[in-house]
Amino acid sequence: MLTQLSVSNFKSWRSIEEMRLAPITGLFGTNSSGKTSILQLLLMLRQTVESSDRSAVLEFGSERSLVQLGSFRDVAFDHNLSEPLAFRLGWKLPKELEVPDPNVADKTLFSGSDLAFDAEMQAGKGGKLIIEKLSYEFGGNQFAMQRKGTSGAKYKLSTEGSDFSFKRPVGRPWDLPAPVKCYGFPDQTFAYFQNASFLGDLQLAFEELFSRLFYLGPLREFPQRHYVWTGSQPADMGRRGERSVDALLASREKGRYISLGYRRPKKTLEERVAYWLKELGLIHSFNVTPVAKESSLYEVRVQKSQKSAQVLITDVGFGVSQVLPVLVLCYYVPEGSTILLEQPEIHLHPSVQSRLADVLIDAVRNRNVQIILESHSEHLLRRLQRRIAEETLDRDDVALYFCDTDRSESKLSSLDIDLFGSVRNWPKDFFGDEFAEMAAMTEAAAQRKEAEAT
Repeated sequence: MLTQLSVSNFKSWRSIEEMRLAPITGLFGTNSSGKTSILQLLLMLRQTVESSDRSAVLEFGSERSLVQLGSFRDVAFDHNLSEPLAFRLGWKLPKELEVPDPNVADKTLFSGSDLAFDAEMQAGKGGKLIIEKLSYEFGGNQFAMQRKGTSGAKYKLSTEGSDFSFKRPVGRPWDLPAPVKCYGFPDQTFAYFQNASFLGDLQLAFEELFSRLFYLGPLREFPQRHYVWTGSQPADMGRRGERSVDALLASREKGRYISLGYRRPKKTLEERVAYWLKELGLIHSFNVTPVAKESSLYEVRVQKSQKSAQVLITDVGFGVSQVLPVLVLCYYVPEGSTILLEQPEIHLHPSVQSRLADVLIDAVRNRNVQIILESHSEHLLRRLQRRIAEETLDRDDVALYFCDTDRSESKLSSLDIDLFGSVRNWPKDFFGDEFAEMAAMTEAAAQRKEAEAT
């Protein structure tokens, strides 16, 4: 799970310092205030991990990518290539990592379950990105790879924090070549140093972190009358939720069950999705059925109320198809995953938006997933506040932020929530100026009545 994020000179953010990330992290604020950019940074890093180009420092994306950011000039703050782009991530490992001492049997050099990564990069000739420094912090130590001088691509390896030092074999102290992507140590590291093999474990932990990161965008696919499924096992729902039905059928095929806690019966993915669609007040029942025996064509049929007839998902309100990918994603991804959601409340009635917060709380609690969402929903936020006051949700399990702009620069404010769910530093006009609207309406009504009287 991600626990901390810092970034400088990325898109509209000159700087974000030590942003705490919790199991439920909410980003609220005005349009074009930088909320989505925070998610885009994480998506860009996932694309970088998945890229086959080991020499590309960052993968900015293409039309088929999760996010398409253009070039370094496009993502640099104020399009200024003279300032470095830097970021820092902290996360908790799924299980404790132990680094054995290569020289002493049964001895552990470092151990821990917390890991942090820093990277700083600069534009070189032609705008090509160059890594200035990357480092991992683990077990109270920092292991860094830093560029030597201001020209060329020669790097040195260093460590801080303990008596540990990297050991070279006897011979000429060769310089290291450039890192792999923005986070990896080149193969020469493990040949030039006798005790550096554990750096590969730190690099692997970074890759595994982003292999467990999933995303759902704000624009969802329209529902279809028929879905074709030929046995695919999708990794996620797709940017627009287009693989939701595939995921439901794949989960059914594999016989997967979802644990709901101690001494509670396990449920299938379809059962859990149907339960929440009913709890959200959208439909009474939900099922996915083949149009004929042995057919690869499937229908999604729903029942609006207990006494109504079953109809296709295309024949009911748009909200069902819009929230379906959110539900499926929360219960389909592997436990321990991080889910990025953009406007999960889109096209939903305010009462459904409120209940959607309970879906997120349930997924975090019972599936150990982390959810980072960008939202405009006052109703979703209010439900989170209510659950904190009711002690259903631990205050420490939530981190809420307000994003705003000041002279085209994004600013991040942490919302201070007390034990009773109240926001102690509520930003001005957070969700509009409700009192000003009411006062204006009252004044207009008074003037109209006065005009009618005269």
